Amino acid sequence: QVQLVESGGGLVQPGGSLRLSCAASGFTLDYYAIGWFRQAPGKEREGVSCMHSSDGSIYYADSVKGRFTISRDNAKNTVYLQMNSLKPEDTGVYYCTARSGVILTRPQNYAYWGRGTQVTVSS
Repeated sequence: QVQLVESGGGLVQPGGSLRLSCAASGFTLDYYAIGWFRQAPGKEREGVSCMHSSDGSIYYADSVKGRFTISRDNAKNTVYLQMNSLKPEDTGVYYCTARSGVILTRPQNYAYWGRGTQVTVSS
């Protein structure tokens, strides 16, 4: 049974940092694209960052390039999203997601989802 459990969200001031974690169980990361989407109130869910360990490919949304870094720990079967220089527009629920196959950027292409963790950037 595939499970994705996110943690690390919270309230942070603009310019601050947070690190999100996604613990995966029921599968190994090797053959999956795994990453993060987010959804702000009243907006569609959008891709933030994804990675695929088999071919080394990584995707970042233009809005987070240079500020966010995705990484993984194979021993812990966990994926991280380090978020620096946070802005109010980064506010939303961040979801960990995974799919078997290459990285795709539309949420409907992903079969497995965590419950999400709230990130609020506000002064």
